[in-house]
Amino acid sequence: MTLAYLRDYCLAKAGTSEDTPFDPTTLCFRVGGKIFAITDLEEFEYVNLKSEPEKSNQLREQYEGITPGYHMNKKWWNSVKVDGSVPDLLILELVDDSYELILSSLPKKVQAEIRP
Repeated sequence: MTLAYLRDYCLAKAGTSEDTPFDPTTLCFRVGGKIFAITDLEEFEYVNLKSEPEKSNQLREQYEGITPGYHMNKKWWNSVKVDGSVPDLLILELVDDSYELILSSLPKKVQAEIRP
């Protein structure tokens, strides 16, 4: 997984924007103004993604490269390593899940504006 690939994948999702609200190297991807993925532009060691708590626990047990979200609500967020310890296809599935969780939490009117 490369930063460029992750970035392109996230930005291809409807209604997605990116910014660096915390510092110049922490890149956030948002849908409807809410963050669904966070990574570091310089080191790119992991990406923080939101997941249902039950699924988070299963993933953490199954993959050494998935740990409770760094600087995040550890019940809902995972830090997913991008060093090959977690398959790239799974990372993309987790991006999809995080995006959908955030999108579904938005008001119905906002969802209708975003969904194609």
